[in-house]
Amino acid sequence: MEIRQGSDSAAHYAIKFRTLAAQSGWNNAALWAVFREGLSPALQTELACWEDATSLSQYVATANRLDNLLRQHRAGARPPVLSRPRFHPDYPRPREEAPEPMQLGRSRLTEREHQRLTQMRLCYYCGGSGHLIHRCRKPTSAQVGENSLSFSLKVPVSLCFSDRCVPVSALIDSGLAVNLIDRALLEELRIPTVPCMPSLRITAIDSQPIGGVYLTHQTELLDFKVGLFHCERLAFYVTSSPAKPVILDFPWLRQHDPQISWHKEELVRWSAMCLSKCLHEPVSHPCLSSVVEDSAPLASGYVPCVYKDFQEVFSRERAARLTVHRAWDCTIDLLPNTSPPKGRVYPLSLPEARAMEEYIEEALAVGHIRPSTSPAAVGFFFVGKKVGGLHPCIDYRGLSAITVRYPYPLPLVPVALEQLRGARFFTKLDLRSAYNLVRIREGDEWKTAFHTTHSHYEYLVMPFGLTNAPAVFQSLINEVFQDILGKWVIAYIDDILVYSTSLEEHVRHVRAVLSRLQQNHLYIKPEKCEFHRTTITFLGYVISRQGVEMDLTKLRAVTEWPNPTTIKDLQRFLGFANFYRRFIQNYSSVAGPLTSLLRGKPRRLCWSDQAQVAFVKLKDSFTTAPILHHPDPDLPFVVEVDASSSGIGAVLSQRHGVPSKLHPCAFFYRKLTAAGANYDVGNRELLSIKAVLEEWLHWLEGARHPFLVLTDHHNLEYLRSAKRLNPLQARWALFFTRFEFSVIAPGPSSRPKVSLLSPISFSLQPPF
Repeated sequence: MEIRQGSDSAAHYAIKFRTLAAQSGWNNAALWAVFREGLSPALQTELACWEDATSLSQYVATANRLDNLLRQHRAGARPPVLSRPRFHPDYPRPREEAPEPMQLGRSRLTEREHQRLTQMRLCYYCGGSGHLIHRCRKPTSAQVGENSLSFSLKVPVSLCFSDRCVPVSALIDSGLAVNLIDRALLEELRIPTVPCMPSLRITAIDSQPIGGVYLTHQTELLDFKVGLFHCERLAFYVTSSPAKPVILDFPWLRQHDPQISWHKEELVRWSAMCLSKCLHEPVSHPCLSSVVEDSAPLASGYVPCVYKDFQEVFSRERAARLTVHRAWDCTIDLLPNTSPPKGRVYPLSLPEARAMEEYIEEALAVGHIRPSTSPAAVGFFFVGKKVGGLHPCIDYRGLSAITVRYPYPLPLVPVALEQLRGARFFTKLDLRSAYNLVRIREGDEWKTAFHTTHSHYEYLVMPFGLTNAPAVFQSLINEVFQDILGKWVIAYIDDILVYSTSLEEHVRHVRAVLSRLQQNHLYIKPEKCEFHRTTITFLGYVISRQGVEMDLTKLRAVTEWPNPTTIKDLQRFLGFANFYRRFIQNYSSVAGPLTSLLRGKPRRLCWSDQAQVAFVKLKDSFTTAPILHHPDPDLPFVVEVDASSSGIGAVLSQRHGVPSKLHPCAFFYRKLTAAGANYDVGNRELLSIKAVLEEWLHWLEGARHPFLVLTDHHNLEYLRSAKRLNPLQARWALFFTRFEFSVIAPGPSSRPKVSLLSPISFSLQPPF
């Protein structure tokens, strides 16, 4: 099988590959080899630097992602180095008896010569004009005594400071104990330095000190980038090394543990630590992938430096402060003739007692709680965290039962994700201590009282566990982002997603969101945020330009679920699987034998062969689920419906790509009621059309293009033009007039999919 990527994108190449692979009958190993050999050389090189894929599908997905990143990088022009007045740090001149700073590769310039070259804007190394010292092409070799080194490993790197990012060449030296940078390069880039106390003395290979060689200054943390993806922050000691402006030391090698090809003289693979912490997707702006650290000691995360002016939003210290009363204060109105219950005092183990003392002490210090004389009191206890440690819990179940509910709706996540059409860049923000940023309404604090083994306290801020807490906080977030929700922001309680069609637009959007958060005293946890991503995980979904798919980590939990042995086990499995039901065609039909085991509230689980078949089939369905494309109102919709004696189902699709192919946007399935099951075949099919139009009303009513409804019942083709209607058609005729659609019943050979409810359900292949 002969196939090459050529100038095509990896996604288009994968589609052609899949078409040929389906006809070849080859095994996965052979197909994998053919796919890899057909990729462009640049993409093969980048794939070699990433973690090995465990399957062909994963390898194809990684190739698509890296190909998109490479194309974005090529499309973006390299930012120019801005010309600025020279900056010369005022280094303290050593006394005559003091040692000279370290020099590599040549003798040090005299002060007069250095001043002359600076005034004439000449290169500090060769004395030529038109270039900086770090771009000097005059061949040099570092001198060690009278012998010269004939080989050194150099890698292309970028140094970013302020609003500039400059490419330089870095030498990797496994015999060096500190990272070094050339003084002249710092002066050209106007990067300030600080004295290092005490100065470091350089020793030779035999551990003997080199006379007169000291390191007296160092830089602050600089944004440092190796290649396209590897980003970190490093500090460098200052030396004079014009031939090698940046030198990386052995501790850097040990930390990152790269795999080096000595034949090619390049780094070919990064360690597992780098894959999780240092490898980030490239962007065109020199500062967008850099890292900024908050002034608060614990608030450090990967925040692009274009948001440095919003450091207050990322401050852990500010988030812990007691906020002021606002219009969004949490009210606790009780039902008539009720009073808050008094709960029990829970005994605590020694670790729990220590954790309680720490929690109470910290909460009192920041003003989140205060000693209480309230007649109400609920229990205080701890539960273990998945990652270790203890999480405090207040038992507010009794209080919630007598609280007047605040009927503020939470967003429908699947509907919200349908707004992402056309988006290419995504940023996810996670609010810090979200509920604690809302005050309890003045006068209602006594209702939140809780007691411990030693004392009695009440909350001044909204704690977790109150029945109205999610609705109150959602109303606050919706008010803050009222005019931009659904346009380029999705907010679900304390999780915020910003999406845009271009990177420049995305930066403006993120800045606008950060500005609103800052104005409303809401704060972000940077270690849980992700910026400027082309693929991102949000609320259990993996979102990209192509569409929405299931999170692999959660999908793995479903596919590895053991056979249920109790009613609770089965309920947990179905509850977990139900979250992704929108990806599974005919979910209710497949899961029917399992849900039937829960009817009548049985005390014991009666597992059967039919249930086992359904259990295995449902888990298999998750592994073959397609990517759901974002619905595009500019394209016509195609709705395929089908009905059986037990249920009705449908697929909402649109045509994409060249050649045009149908791709699913959503699945729908519903069991028939007892009355619906008594309908004849034609009316059941008609019922499925009505149910689908109600389900996808927000997309189909007022659609820009008339849409097609595909059915296997020919009589329904005349639904819109029939002169005589049966009673059911007459009842729903007015409802159907709200839509512009045509009903088509293609023959079996021309119908694009097999019956939705047949045992062998159709599966649209996701684009690779």
